[in-house]
Amino acid sequence: MTLILLTQFVSIISFCHYARQIRGEDNSTNVVKVDVGIILDMDTDVAKVMHTCIILALEDYHAASRSAIRIVPHLRDSKKDDVEAASAAIYLLKDVQVQAIFGPQMSSQTDFVIDLGNRVKVPIISPATSPLLTVKEHPYFIRGALPSSSQTKAIAAIVKNFDWREVVLINEDSSYGTGIVPHLTDALLEIGTLVSYRSVISPSANDDQILRELYKLNTMQTRVFIVHLQPVLASRLFLKAKEAGMMNNGYAWIITDLLTSLLDSVDHSMVESSMQGVLGIKPYVPRTNELINFTKRWRRRFRQEYPDMDPVELKVFGLWAYDGITALAKAVEKVGGTSIPKFKKADTRENLTDLDALGTSELGSLLLDSMQNITLKTGLSGDFRIVDGELQPSPYQIVNIIGKADRSIGFWTEKDGISCKLKMNGKTTAKCNNKQLGAIIWPGESTIVPRGWEISTSGKKLRVGVPIKGGFDEFIKVEIDLKKQGVIATGLSIDFFNEVIQYLPYAVPYELFLFQLPDSPTSPDYNDHLDYKVSSKEYDVIVGDVIILASRSEYVNFTLPITESGISAIVPVKNDDRKNTWIFLKPLKRELWITTGAFFVFIGFVVWVLEHRVNKEFQGPKHKQIGMIFWFSFSTLVFAHRERVTSNLTRFVLIVWVFVVLVLTSSYTASLTSMLTVQQFQPTISDLNDLIKNGEYVGYQKGSFVEYVLKRMKFDSSKLRSYSTLEEYKDALSRGSKNGGVGAIIDEKPYLNLFLNKYCRKYIMVAQTYKTAGFGFAFPRGSPLVPDVSRAVLKVMEGGYMNNGQQKYFGNETDCPQKDGMDITSDGLTLDTFKGLFLIAGASAGSALLIFFLIFLYQNREILATDDSMRHKLSAIAKVFNEEKEKPNSKSEMLGEGNESQMNILFAASAASPETLPYLPSQSLERTASPPYEGFSTTEGGTPVQEPITEANEER
Repeated sequence: MTLILLTQFVSIISFCHYARQIRGEDNSTNVVKVDVGIILDMDTDVAKVMHTCIILALEDYHAASRSAIRIVPHLRDSKKDDVEAASAAIYLLKDVQVQAIFGPQMSSQTDFVIDLGNRVKVPIISPATSPLLTVKEHPYFIRGALPSSSQTKAIAAIVKNFDWREVVLINEDSSYGTGIVPHLTDALLEIGTLVSYRSVISPSANDDQILRELYKLNTMQTRVFIVHLQPVLASRLFLKAKEAGMMNNGYAWIITDLLTSLLDSVDHSMVESSMQGVLGIKPYVPRTNELINFTKRWRRRFRQEYPDMDPVELKVFGLWAYDGITALAKAVEKVGGTSIPKFKKADTRENLTDLDALGTSELGSLLLDSMQNITLKTGLSGDFRIVDGELQPSPYQIVNIIGKADRSIGFWTEKDGISCKLKMNGKTTAKCNNKQLGAIIWPGESTIVPRGWEISTSGKKLRVGVPIKGGFDEFIKVEIDLKKQGVIATGLSIDFFNEVIQYLPYAVPYELFLFQLPDSPTSPDYNDHLDYKVSSKEYDVIVGDVIILASRSEYVNFTLPITESGISAIVPVKNDDRKNTWIFLKPLKRELWITTGAFFVFIGFVVWVLEHRVNKEFQGPKHKQIGMIFWFSFSTLVFAHRERVTSNLTRFVLIVWVFVVLVLTSSYTASLTSMLTVQQFQPTISDLNDLIKNGEYVGYQKGSFVEYVLKRMKFDSSKLRSYSTLEEYKDALSRGSKNGGVGAIIDEKPYLNLFLNKYCRKYIMVAQTYKTAGFGFAFPRGSPLVPDVSRAVLKVMEGGYMNNGQQKYFGNETDCPQKDGMDITSDGLTLDTFKGLFLIAGASAGSALLIFFLIFLYQNREILATDDSMRHKLSAIAKVFNEEKEKPNSKSEMLGEGNESQMNILFAASAASPETLPYLPSQSLERTASPPYEGFSTTEGGTPVQEPITEANEER
């Protein structure tokens, strides 16, 4: 019993000793202390929030950890000064020999401190957000907050969501303000939005300077402003923006994450009076039970630490500080042992500076390896992950400032973009469009989405450039009004532009400016001059006959086309061939005539071969048989063949051949009919390659890019001629290539349609040769007017205005029948059209001929089986083929012989006594008639007896 009590007593003493070690109450060597430096601007609310969070983080770690390691914080105040921050870092590294430093919080202060960390190999965990501080260039730098560059894609997504094409960036003239500029510009360019102007405001700028800058911005056309300022400077900016009338309807303001996250530190009265309707983004922090409980603890501790301060809200920077210190403590616990090595002292030399005397940390590199890639899945700020020394982005929350605070209207993640809601794990549940993003109250208490662009309040009008060029006045004609010292422009293009302006949802006053083309023959082309004037922003838009091309879109932005597209050619029409003596030959091409004639002869030969031995009509003298071959096949052309056929093979061949002849004759008739009615609209040249082969001259419009197209089509430069008016086109075409003119004019379709409306009876348009987008209005790249003008172009086109305008300037197109060469009938039928028919006819005739010869050779196989020479065998076969085939003895044949004997008796009787013929029985006469043969025959019914009777009478 005594032994048991003694054992329990020893166990209790051992447990209490171990517990004291855990709590750090024992000063023995088992407790390992790790010094950590903290550098903050204690004059700021953010620093005080972060300091309180750091204290709670260390208390929570020591309470939960059983390790003997204790982290001892050493706080130093940088007093908002870069030199003070550097001095504090040197003190902590040299005198305290801290193993890590948390801070400073300002980017300008951090820049020098992380250089010290690299030198002494001590990790610097800083919440600085400037993208100019990179972890790649500073290996001992670990960013404990999101860089400002991580929000740029979220801002670009908001801009894209409302289809704003230009924005103005207002940033602070500091390392904090300038670091975001290249990243935000790139993110906006990816969605096709330009930063039209960048306003840089100094932190020391007074209110008058800020107001002058805002008035300057108000004279511009862009109405979307992205503000990247710290809270103090931003509050002054919005007060002056309200004074300048820039917080009214039509304006859009977006603030970055720092200002949005620290909005509660800005004067509430200023927010309520000057920031209503502003959009903002900030890192999303999930509201968990742990965060709710921690917030209550933090408020109590904050009041203890700073009892004289007004209550402030817990900010995301404080949560990042809590998670960052917790991650540092876990890293120290992972690499720490029974003792923490101190700094390795520098070589002892005289006159050492403070920097030279710092030495290097032996633990810093181990801590760095643990901190560079660490994850806190249960962090207060959410999923706290550091990868390669960089805090990974979390979802961003999109808010709308209404009243004294902000209201959530959506979320953004890099994977899913803008979304309506988020799950607890940060994944989206539903995507949004403009109407589903949440009810937004815009500046001026408006619910209408700002267009992002307005006519400037300075009274500046849209500068519209109109070109002067000779010819084609129907599209654009410019005159100078000497009395009013102004420009007067008429034509289809300017009328259409006036109509488009009326369809815009806002008033756009404009003024016409004359554009004079250079007279130098070496000057660039007409359209290239226009593109240069627009891209240099000398004009806001060019209105004229400007063709839309991909190469030009690199310098200007075009609206939707206002005319039809494409490059075609016009050529003279052929003379009226209806008076041509040989027009009946033109329905069929030469190769089709030859093939048809050859097949007539071939089919006639096949029929003769098949019928020669069994049909007396295909026998007789050689000249008769040759004539029969040609006669029979050609007589089928008009279905006038009278010869009967007896062979089934012959019938099979003729069935197919008659069908071929039927198709040929029908097609010939239709083609000839068409030629006799519309032949006058046939072009002289249907293929542009014929122009190159024949060496024809080709005309084009002077100054047009068509010259480049022709050269690319391998046209000889010496064969190209330029013209400026429709009259010059007509004169060149009428004279032709041989008389100093051209064989064809190649130009853009709108010009050719204009030409054909005047001269459609003599000229015709052939097939399209080059695809273009038509005429359009040219604006400078990035002009916010382009989408609205394009929509207005669609409305005008749908309203039918273009048809009325073309009739006004071009005339009535119905007076010109079939002006488009694509509607012209074929010049003649080709062999390719009937290849299938001839193939079928040839195959049927050839197969029938093959079958006949196989049967014939089989029947005369005894000849082939003899020992005679091949020559004798062929001779014998030919002799047998030329002999008439013997008919087998049959009842019908005997009947035929009897009838023949009766006929001979009748012929003799009639010769001796003609009077006896009337007394012959009618039945006998009927039996004398030859039985009808099966086959193709057009002969009428009758008795062959009448012919010999007539001959007998004639002999008598």
